[in-house]
Amino acid sequence: MNKLNWKKAIIAGIIGTILFDIVGLLFTGQWWDIPGLLGQKTGLGFVYGIFGHYGNGILLAILYTAIAPHLWGPKWIRPLIFVTAETIALVWLFMLPLLGAGVAGINQSPMTPIVTLLRHFAFALPLIFWVNREFDQLPKQAKATA
Repeated sequence: MNKLNWKKAIIAGIIGTILFDIVGLLFTGQWWDIPGLLGQKTGLGFVYGIFGHYGNGILLAILYTAIAPHLWGPKWIRPLIFVTAETIALVWLFMLPLLGAGVAGINQSPMTPIVTLLRHFAFALPLIFWVNREFDQLPKQAKATA
């Protein structure tokens, strides 16, 4: 059984979250809109929002890194399947309704579902191009069972 490369997963989570924020800036014109919203909704402030936002990105990258060898499909599509499922389940059906934006954020804007998915696709880039290289280096026996 292969070990989780924690360092690679954590760095991928940070880079992915930065890319997520850059795409958000391009679409919304605001930098760190998610940390601001988290800090405001929790009442814990902007600094908490930053740590919560980046901590979430790190946790998602760790989760992907742990389960990716067992996912279906070519290595390049596994992160896209992962972030699409995560976006639908955790963002569209949980977080956005909880924030009062409706399912998929449709009450906020008709573009919200598209923007949230594109932001998560940007998050997937380091998972596609960096984390997946880890699986190329697995021993042949581990690849056969993955």
